[in-house]
Amino acid sequence: MAPKQSAAALQSASVLPFRREAQPSQPPLYLSPPHLAGRELELLQETLESGWLAPAGPTLARFEAALGKVVDLPHAVALSSGTASLHLGYRLLGVEPGDEVWTTTLTFVATIAPAAQMGATPRFLDVDPASWTLDPQLLRDELAAAARRGRLPRVVVPADLYGQPSDIAAIVAACAAWGVPVLSDSACALGGLQHGKPAGHGADLVAVSFNGNKIVTASSGGALLSADPAMIARARQLATQAKEEAAHYQHETTGFNYAMSSILAAVGLAQLPALEERVATRRAIFGRYVDALGELPGLSFMPEPGWARSSRWLSAMLIDPRRFGADRETVRLALAAEGIESRPVWKPLHLQPAFRQAPQAGGAIAAGLFERGLCLPSGSGMSVPQQFRVISAIRALYRG
Repeated sequence: MAPKQSAAALQSASVLPFRREAQPSQPPLYLSPPHLAGRELELLQETLESGWLAPAGPTLARFEAALGKVVDLPHAVALSSGTASLHLGYRLLGVEPGDEVWTTTLTFVATIAPAAQMGATPRFLDVDPASWTLDPQLLRDELAAAARRGRLPRVVVPADLYGQPSDIAAIVAACAAWGVPVLSDSACALGGLQHGKPAGHGADLVAVSFNGNKIVTASSGGALLSADPAMIARARQLATQAKEEAAHYQHETTGFNYAMSSILAAVGLAQLPALEERVATRRAIFGRYVDALGELPGLSFMPEPGWARSSRWLSAMLIDPRRFGADRETVRLALAAEGIESRPVWKPLHLQPAFRQAPQAGGAIAAGLFERGLCLPSGSGMSVPQQFRVISAIRALYRG
């Protein structure tokens, strides 16, 4: 059994602060605070005693090997963040200024930020209402139109959402027809399955995250994985300042300081064996929300298509204010007044001021999900009584 977390550990959770309208009588509940697996101190002590603290050594190698087994990809490089993983993925796939990079509009900004910073032009595609992830049919139509224009994207980046994997099989098939590579942003879907395979499996490259709020955390960090050993070897070199094999420091190009330390790898290595248990726990949390709230008019929950098993990293619901009697923001503020963190579904990137000039295809579905969607506390360390505190607060708002 995992040890109880201290108040300090919860306060250090890698989540944004939320506003409380009143001082709650109970401890705050966060969206997805870190959850210790039990062996972190043991593996940290082992790593410290080995003397390998830098981005090298046996702990790092063990972590990469264990992660490769989880994602069913033989080659992995552990990195300093999920964003660094995406940046290296873009570099490996040859993104240059003026290239188009396509992704879903319903995702965190880190999915596209590295490409935009490299001078690429983002193009945002709408989501499939059956999964809330990149719509494969829309992608097929847009790729065919782009081919007619003679302007195919350099790379397509499906982004998994709240633990829900993208339909990689359909996306890869659509892109393969035009020779377009796929970089899967699976930062939040470790433990999820699509077509019986791990999230992202089948893409040219898969990026994952171990940020403090993820289902498996190293406090921070990420990784890039592939079936192609040459890709990961190149990523490893670029992540360590692109040093060439030489007794002195030799550089044919410039790289980055993106490698993960052995300290973070030790924490991640302690967490990985708990992944399946964490997925089961979060799916049970989602199920309790559905059972307790799904009967109320105006409330519905993020769907799960038949080809997927979501890790349910976060439980997301939709609120129809006309039927429920309160809108998304009213519910969020009422929960905050009770010391309960909740957060709107991602604001679509095509609606963000930073990308006001970016081209798009569709977007109405994602915009509607943002307007009505709310993510609820989903941490795998949350107790059943704590969850029913959330449920009771929501039920009290029903005015249908």
